[in-house]
Amino acid sequence: MRSLHYVFGALLSVSLLSACTQQAPQATASAHRFFHIQLAGSETQPVSGRLLLFAEETNAAKAEAKDGKVTEIDANPFHPTQTAIAAQEIDRLVPGQTIDVDADMRAFPYAWSKLPAGDYLVQAVLDVHHNYNYLGRDAGDIVSQVVPVHWPATDVPTIKLDETVAAKDPWALPDSAPANLRDAVKTLREQAQPIDFVSPALTQFWGRDIHMYGYVVLPPGYDASSSQRYPTVYFTHGFTGNKDRLARPMAYVQAGMASGQMPPMIWVFLDESSATGTHEFADSVNNGPWGQALTTELIPYLESKYHMDGDANGRFLNGHSSGGWATLWLQTRYPKVFGGTWSTSPDPSDFHDFTGPDLYADHANVYRKPDGTPWPLVRDKGKVMGTFEQFAKMERVLGPYGGQLASFEWVFSPRGKDGRPEPMFDRDTGDVNPQVVAYWGEHYDIARRLQANWPALKPDLDGKIHLYVGTADTFYLDGAAHRLKAVLDGLGAHAEFRFIPDRTHFDLYKVGDDRFGLFKDISWAMYAVARPQDKVKPKVNQAR
Repeated sequence: MRSLHYVFGALLSVSLLSACTQQAPQATASAHRFFHIQLAGSETQPVSGRLLLFAEETNAAKAEAKDGKVTEIDANPFHPTQTAIAAQEIDRLVPGQTIDVDADMRAFPYAWSKLPAGDYLVQAVLDVHHNYNYLGRDAGDIVSQVVPVHWPATDVPTIKLDETVAAKDPWALPDSAPANLRDAVKTLREQAQPIDFVSPALTQFWGRDIHMYGYVVLPPGYDASSSQRYPTVYFTHGFTGNKDRLARPMAYVQAGMASGQMPPMIWVFLDESSATGTHEFADSVNNGPWGQALTTELIPYLESKYHMDGDANGRFLNGHSSGGWATLWLQTRYPKVFGGTWSTSPDPSDFHDFTGPDLYADHANVYRKPDGTPWPLVRDKGKVMGTFEQFAKMERVLGPYGGQLASFEWVFSPRGKDGRPEPMFDRDTGDVNPQVVAYWGEHYDIARRLQANWPALKPDLDGKIHLYVGTADTFYLDGAAHRLKAVLDGLGAHAEFRFIPDRTHFDLYKVGDDRFGLFKDISWAMYAVARPQDKVKPKVNQAR
């Protein structure tokens, strides 16, 4: 689910577009709503991509904007019906050319002709890389100004695409960031070791060079000419993360080791993003052998280059959300390679609770419970902010690639006849495909795999699973964690599960005023496995 990156950047709005409920209003216009879209600005070549239109009721948009000045209208996955969205594929839009876009043909939460009369603010975005579902507005996308529109209108509104989104500095932290983190980023900019490794296995799968990206953060005092070796932590981000969104967790580790609050270890920050979402380092018929590439290619390469321990007792895993699932999967799939995973708020590890729905149930449906009520997907302080159906249908309009739910299918599903992964559920009805779920369960249900193979896995896996999740997890991920714990308890396995009271997906790591405090607990727990003879340790922070 949404990545740890959102802990620092995403503030959940409380304003909803009151007109945009899941069911369309009864009063509807008789004609489709069109827009004239013109390519203006500095573009000199034809452009293509997915044209996205966003509309929000004017008063609601101004109420939530700073000083009432609205500079952006965008989708909000935590309030899916706050913004009306329309989409259309654009092929070779020439500078100065104007085309008509029908805001009824592909829209969420419904056709724009059904929006109530009134004043709206509208903005257009051309998603040139088809990655809006994953990264949002990214470098190279072309956006318009925010345009006021009144419906019903006698004229077709004209919107000009006139500003190209510039690339962001991946090392930039806001001025509000603590001074020690800003100092750490300055050090990292100079000292972090970039990873750009071409995987033979992935290259063979795709028929073109596939790069594995990331960074290596070395402990203070690391000396390449010395024989001293260090335990190594393999960290991977959650959904929406990539190598350019790792600066803050890297800075925390750098600052923690420099101050002695974290033990001296080598940290490898891995990029698990791809065009299809997160590949999660799983060997997949759709994404390719990412687990194989990591364990048999990249790790041996890194261990030949850096003074890493180079054995299971010195290799550890840590990740949050989709990264939490990835690290839990890697530990259980390759138990001889890693000495333990500390997985936080992982995506569902037992498909009997896939953020709520039991995918194995007869006539399973991810939109509606057996009693007909909606399955919730997003909550905040006990309040349902969005449903599974809203999330899925919004994702479908934003684009076919890179969305969270589509990303699961690219990892878990068998390949269809069209070369794409088979959908786990029908996007119109929510009905689950039991044949696809059977494949998911056989290959990627972690709890099921552990239960079926525990006698063979136990010698290399027992005691290596550590899972932390909040009891108020934003995406209901504590449910699957409880099920995984029950399976392991039933097997008599040794595992650590911490259900942290009232913590959500986004504040799980907070200890007191320290937003990354849980890193300290985790790092010292890892170090104790790798260096049990070291008796002197700082006091371990306890998550509250």
